[in-house]
Amino acid sequence: MFESAELGHSTDKDTYRQAVPALRAELLDAQLDLLELRQFAVVVLVNGVDKAGKGETVNLLNEWMDPRHIQTWAFDAPSAEESERPYMWRFWRALPPRGKIAVMFGNWYTQPIFERVDRTSKKAELDKRLDDIRRFESMLAQEGVLLIKFWFHLPRDAQKARLKALEKDPRTRWRVTERDWRYYNLYERYREVAGHVLRTTSTAAAPWLIVDGSDANYRALFVGRTLLSALRRRLDAASQHWTPRLSVAPLPPRVDGLNVLDALVRQDMKRKDYDDQLERLQGRLALLSRSPAFRTRALVLVFEGMDAAGKGGAIRRVVGALDARQYRVIPVAAPTDEESAQPYLWRFWRHLPRRGKVVVFDRSWYGRVLVERVEGFCSEADWMRAYAEINDFEDELASASAVVVKFWLAISKDEQLARFKERESEPHKHFKITEEDWRNRDKWDEYSRAVCDMVDRTSTEYAPWTLVEADDKHFARIKVLRTICERLEAALG
Repeated sequence: MFESAELGHSTDKDTYRQAVPALRAELLDAQLDLLELRQFAVVVLVNGVDKAGKGETVNLLNEWMDPRHIQTWAFDAPSAEESERPYMWRFWRALPPRGKIAVMFGNWYTQPIFERVDRTSKKAELDKRLDDIRRFESMLAQEGVLLIKFWFHLPRDAQKARLKALEKDPRTRWRVTERDWRYYNLYERYREVAGHVLRTTSTAAAPWLIVDGSDANYRALFVGRTLLSALRRRLDAASQHWTPRLSVAPLPPRVDGLNVLDALVRQDMKRKDYDDQLERLQGRLALLSRSPAFRTRALVLVFEGMDAAGKGGAIRRVVGALDARQYRVIPVAAPTDEESAQPYLWRFWRHLPRRGKVVVFDRSWYGRVLVERVEGFCSEADWMRAYAEINDFEDELASASAVVVKFWLAISKDEQLARFKERESEPHKHFKITEEDWRNRDKWDEYSRAVCDMVDRTSTEYAPWTLVEADDKHFARIKVLRTICERLEAALG
């Protein structure tokens, strides 16, 4: 991977001085066009050998372009807050909105590489993380993000000379640490691991670009011209409203009309039984959520269902058993302008709980494969790829010790109609019924098909769906509480 970067590329001072003014002007123009168009975001990853000129080059980019619209992130060891959430959480939070550029040091490649170099992870663990990264970057590309990955390289002798020179100068001596010399001594292993990582994750959508870091003028022009070229190609395509042609495999046809929703049978519960079980299950949940074992876990609750299925009532009974300082309820509606400028899952990543906390989503990321699918708010290719992206998302939650419990509250069409009419007749319930509810009801069959596909494709061993017979609200609330308690007990041992 590194042969071409060890040829000793260089650019003389005169050539550099002549090239920079035009390059700066073109980069600034491209950045302003990006900001004005606001059709895509740019993420620049900066990785590579220590002292290969990464910081100096990024400083130049901020000097050449408008730094107000470049977000530079330098990720160090995870903080306590970051360590209590999934590995990718802090990187999702740093993604730029459309029209902006983010430059990321210490990004999602850094920790997996160092752990393998230090032999604190196995090759299989590294490969699993790289597989996750490939799918993440593929998702970014399909969401329109322009991802540019630079690897700054130095031969071993050149790195040693750079470290010695920095140590010799009192003004730069502080830049050389014991860690730098430690990884210099591990240079061959670092190169071997890095080569494997780059080969494995260099894809058509996000290829690695290896920078010879031995000459400051050369690397600055290389990075600047590469960034400019990538920006101009994407801007030209965006201005012509070009989008890649995407096709998806067809969903299987229905043959006999049988589905998981129609197979549910109404379940009724007497009021006395409901009151008895509600008190007992809320007490059980209260003890579980306050137990010492829960401090090492997080709880993510997802409530989906047809309009008037009783999601709000079920949520109130759940949070009634919890400490108000311990949970948050996130009502999910149409995305805001800020959320629309980011990849689809961004607005859900930002609400993930720390360990010992609970977050309740009243509707969720499944909107893409439900309302957005049925209403045509996204393309078929977008909602078809969303199944795999959602499974990856929930897998990361489970891997980070979160317990993910998902409910679909199922009601019959007749029961929904009765509840709609009740809401219209009761003054204190008028706010619960809208014209949109009636429009959604007209598409009952389309929503039912979408729900069945959702359950089939996203009910996993780490985040299974629980289908709740919700024609009787009392039965539904008890089933929800019992399921949460059982899942928590199994997770806490």
